[in-house]
Amino acid sequence: MFRPFALVALFLSALIFAPTDRAAAQEPQVWLQVEAHPSLETALDRARAYATLFPETAGFLLGSGWYGVVLGPYPTDEAQIRLGALKREGQIPADSFITDGLGFEGQIFPEGAVQVVPATPEVIAPEPLVEAEPVVVPDEDRAQARDSEALLTPEERRDLQTALQWFGFYSSGIDGAFGPGTRNSMAAWQEAQGMLEPTGILTTRQRRALLDAWKGELAAFDFTEIVEPESGITVTLPLGLVEFDHYEPPFVHYRAKSETAPRIILISQPGDQASLYGLYDVLQTLDSVPLDGPRDRGDRSFRIRGTSAKADTTVFAELKGSRIKGWMLISTPGNDARDARIIKVIEDSFSPDGDGVLDPGMAVMGAETKAGLLSGLEVRKPRLSRTGFFITPEGAVLTTTEAVEGCARVTIDRDTEASVSLADASSGLALLTPKSPLAPRAIAGLATASVRLGSEVTVPGYSYEDRLPAPTLTFGTLEDVTGLNGETGLSRLALQSLPGDAGGAVLDGQGAVLGMLLPAAPQGGKQMPAGVAFALSASEITRLLLPTGIATQALVPTEPLSPAALADKATGMTALVSCWE
Repeated sequence: MFRPFALVALFLSALIFAPTDRAAAQEPQVWLQVEAHPSLETALDRARAYATLFPETAGFLLGSGWYGVVLGPYPTDEAQIRLGALKREGQIPADSFITDGLGFEGQIFPEGAVQVVPATPEVIAPEPLVEAEPVVVPDEDRAQARDSEALLTPEERRDLQTALQWFGFYSSGIDGAFGPGTRNSMAAWQEAQGMLEPTGILTTRQRRALLDAWKGELAAFDFTEIVEPESGITVTLPLGLVEFDHYEPPFVHYRAKSETAPRIILISQPGDQASLYGLYDVLQTLDSVPLDGPRDRGDRSFRIRGTSAKADTTVFAELKGSRIKGWMLISTPGNDARDARIIKVIEDSFSPDGDGVLDPGMAVMGAETKAGLLSGLEVRKPRLSRTGFFITPEGAVLTTTEAVEGCARVTIDRDTEASVSLADASSGLALLTPKSPLAPRAIAGLATASVRLGSEVTVPGYSYEDRLPAPTLTFGTLEDVTGLNGETGLSRLALQSLPGDAGGAVLDGQGAVLGMLLPAAPQGGKQMPAGVAFALSASEITRLLLPTGIATQALVPTEPLSPAALADKATGMTALVSCWE
């Protein structure tokens, strides 16, 4: 996790505790041991990672034969303060500890230091490290701080405001004038360090700590202007954290350089307002764009912020003329402050006015376009999908309880969220109410007349769950109007179904619903032969729905429907029910 305030604290404490004379420089030195590994290669990798934030990172062969990664050395008092601060900030593991270094048998990092082999009786101890003479920066009282501040050049004063603005303490103009806004931001910065009096006047040492932290973070981010002639975008990106990966129209992918770094994706495609709205809808099907978070869609642009336990993503796109340009920053939770600074730089520098645009053929946001759009990105997938059927003009759906058990949310036909109004475990029936009204093409009518055994039945269902855009039809016969043990609420079918078909309507030749197909499951502890299926009967469905106030429609017997008419009615009443984590 990247925590810039910890960097500020480190720079500050390095200055606060700088020895002021020779005797202080020679006081006992200790280290913070943060990790230990049996593998030299792993230890070196981890030391390199720590060194990006802590220049004082070192590595040593330990007496145990393992390799330790340490920070330091520090005076004992300073080490205690650093250990507590870095643990609180989450910069080092909670089990990190102070060591006097007596168990170190040779240095492995920084690379190029003493070469070490596993300890043997013949190992010669390395030469002691020679430490540079520390730079002593005098501290100041308030009057002295004002006096030293008065000597600052206009550029130095603007740099302080810029640094305060970078870390989120200052929001006014960069003018070099230290008015009430600047003074308040200085006091807020001092208070955030946890060890300074919030006077609103920075001492020489504090100014140096603030500027060093700001410049250090800028160096780590390595903001660089990127001119993309292919996409027609000019933008400043943190190339210290990301690097170009590949083009996947309409995207330009920049991958993360480390596990904690974000990913950045530029968006460039031709289109109109319909294309913009289509892009808005399809981006939210991505696993990397969580559903929770604010959304703002206007006539010419949209912005999405999606947050979850796994991802924190910001998306922006705008329509200018006949081109849609934008960007995505895909990060992990806990990096809000860092990401906010990156986003501000992207927003301030983003220029979509170049003539280039990716994939000129993508003018219409059709099904094929959407498939191409998602290429190279992981699409959010439901945990499972089952079938349901519409029973009211407003879009209420009957399905199997298997489709709604343990779901964080349930959707009808991929896009419409629904609430579970009824889930009867004993029968396997569930009732879904859409959170926004639907207008189904057909509504199920329950059969009122008896059906001859051996009659053909049809089950429209999403046999392959969400992998096909429309339901398929499965044909079978009605074998019995009771279960194997005479259960009156069940019907037995001869039908070859798949798991995704469960919850589908069982239709007769007139299109009337004889029942709802139940999931294949052992009956009475016995595994049924292939081709044996069971359905919850229409009469049992009616009985279970009575307490809900849902009035089902009865279908008056008519002449058998033609195959085409039956297929149209069957698919029109069928819904895809999806369960999401």
